[in-house]
Amino acid sequence: MNFFDDLFSVLPQIAARHSPRDPLYRVLQRSVTVEVASSFRDVAEEGHPFGPFGALSLPYFEMGAINSLHLFGMDELILFAFYHANRKRYRRVVDFGANIGLHSIVLSRCGYEVRSFEPDQLHADRFRYNCGLNKVSPDLHQAAVSLEDGTAQFVRVLGNTTGSHIKGAKSAPYGELDTIEVPLEAAGPHLAWADLAKIDIEGHEADLLTGLPLETWQSTDAVLEVGTPENAAIVFKHLHGKGGIRMFSQMTGWQEVHALENMPCSHRDGSLFLTTKAGMNWSE
Repeated sequence: MNFFDDLFSVLPQIAARHSPRDPLYRVLQRSVTVEVASSFRDVAEEGHPFGPFGALSLPYFEMGAINSLHLFGMDELILFAFYHANRKRYRRVVDFGANIGLHSIVLSRCGYEVRSFEPDQLHADRFRYNCGLNKVSPDLHQAAVSLEDGTAQFVRVLGNTTGSHIKGAKSAPYGELDTIEVPLEAAGPHLAWADLAKIDIEGHEADLLTGLPLETWQSTDAVLEVGTPENAAIVFKHLHGKGGIRMFSQMTGWQEVHALENMPCSHRDGSLFLTTKAGMNWSE
């Protein structure tokens, strides 16, 4: 047993303590940071033991001030534990905002059929490279997602390309910026195909969720990042008490959201889980 075996074994057992405000979360985050730096700082292609997901190869890669080590934060590892615990409940997953492929690789290792969406050419190239190293083949769509097919202006944040976004999704992007045109694909048909969605689309989540019919979530669960307090308020107003949809917040240890103050308002608050089920399942 190594560190990641133990971590992924214990995370489902302490779901009530997944809040970024919980002292146990912070202790685990410090341990994770040390272990990740030890295992994945190398640029070599060799794999490192990664718990139930087998040997993982993710050579060090810089994305401005952010690098590939930052993709192994506690919030990500919590989602990986969720993917593994539910590998017999879901079959098809969409990864909206796939970046350089870590979520898609882990999902594929769980046995899911995966459709991945990443509009940035720099990230898409690295996505293909990383998936090749790990011998997985998610279906990569080099496109952003929105409500309709088409094209969009895409702002690449050169100081942190993980924060790149559809133009207008963020009110005050910072640093040196580059604007490119990227394809858009309508999210609806892909969500209808999937039974689980991971949504990390850098500020576009409120526009997407409010533009989709509520029936979307009758057969598809989602974990998503909510980027701003404004988006949190929009999503809460749109979904709370509607169509049997329930929201569960990592910020409160995955308790159901009954008030706006329980909504995550940035990546620092962790994820939001949407479902019509009674709760977020953590048992195999």
